[in-house]
Amino acid sequence: MPVEPLSQKDIEERLRELPGWSVADGRLERSYRLGSHFAATAMVVHIAQVQEELDHHSDLALGYNTVGLSVNTHSAGGAVTELDFALAERVEALAAGHGAS
Repeated sequence: MPVEPLSQKDIEERLRELPGWSVADGRLERSYRLGSHFAATAMVVHIAQVQEELDHHSDLALGYNTVGLSVNTHSAGGAVTELDFALAERVEALAAGHGAS
């Protein structure tokens, strides 16, 4: 089943449910700060596991104690879709467990 792009209104409504997330250059994105490089690396591994489960993958950036995530849906022409928000919600749950801010 094809995934449809979300309207700007739908995106804005969904963003209200996900503090810290934003859309820039057509991508849903967020950065997290963690207590150490090891904690950030562990979070990246857990995000990768969720992405495999969802079969939906983001661009990830690992810094010293930071993790950045940026995603859109290629099969929807690079638009933001429900798949992106489903991934963001799962990442938020992981971030809480890792003590990310």
